[in-house]
Amino acid sequence: MLDQLMVVALPPIIAGISTYLALKSWIPIAHRFGLTGRDMNKLSNSVVAEAGGMWASVGASFGLMTLAALRIYLEHLRESLLELYALSLMLFMASFLGFMDDLMGWKKGLRVAYRVLLMAPLALPIVAIQAGVSEMALPFIGKRDLGLAYSLALVPIGVLGASNAFNMIAGYNGLEASMGIVLLIYTALYSYIIGETSVSLASIIGTASLIAFLLYNWYPAKVFPGNSLTYGFGAYYASLVILGNFEKFGVMQYALYFVELALFFRGLFNKVYKENFGLVLSDGSLDPPYKKIYSLTHLAIVVQKKIRGKATERGVVAVLLGAQLATSSIALALCIFNIV
Repeated sequence: MLDQLMVVALPPIIAGISTYLALKSWIPIAHRFGLTGRDMNKLSNSVVAEAGGMWASVGASFGLMTLAALRIYLEHLRESLLELYALSLMLFMASFLGFMDDLMGWKKGLRVAYRVLLMAPLALPIVAIQAGVSEMALPFIGKRDLGLAYSLALVPIGVLGASNAFNMIAGYNGLEASMGIVLLIYTALYSYIIGETSVSLASIIGTASLIAFLLYNWYPAKVFPGNSLTYGFGAYYASLVILGNFEKFGVMQYALYFVELALFFRGLFNKVYKENFGLVLSDGSLDPPYKKIYSLTHLAIVVQKKIRGKATERGVVAVLLGAQLATSSIALALCIFNIV
């Protein structure tokens, strides 16, 4: 009983503590070397440490390796070890790419074409272990066996797509991390219900790391997540979905990011390469940055102004977090009761 408790509790504790301590050291170092960025959506010109998401990924990787060690030494099990190693390697690779992009600076990082080219191999650890099952269950379509195309095409596309999409709903203190926490909590719950305990534990480990990160990233932020967090945990989420073989739930839970993509293309159609930040007014509240809505963050500003007369940065996060909670709850209910 004690062994089982350690297997469940110790890895997320290690992940959370590692992330917290690494960030505590990283923040002054980032300021010392000028790895900072202006905190947008505020009247002040305060600067905040960049690229903190890398250390959330490192913490989660420590947690995954702790889980692997406990399974070997306490439970004498080698099941799912390949999956844990692949998850850890993929998470580190994706976050490192984002970290390099962060170091080059906002709007000065890797070109989009180079970024996509470099991100293409990120799924190799998951592809190499032939993760997932080629028979996929998709919303409103049902089950389809895709054979080798699943591993060689859809897995890389899924990891690449989720990692880029997670980077799109961003730009507000606490937003990316809190959205990731909701996604991973519901992933942990659903995977536990369907008997995918390793995926559930890995989801809890990622959640613990993001919670520790959020302690420094919540308003007013002391550190920014950067692409090192969004690339890493977007790819991590996709990999958990693939390993658990619940693509239908994964796609449904990610619905807001598909909406964000549609709004992004709307902007391109109108020759606007949108930014998520609001226009800061003299009282510190926010106005939409464009006449039309090109992001869910813009929509959250409009919703607040309609309901309470003004919009704030924390309000944007609250609106989007509520939307993600609702989306994840609906996805969970529909999949558990097999409605779609």
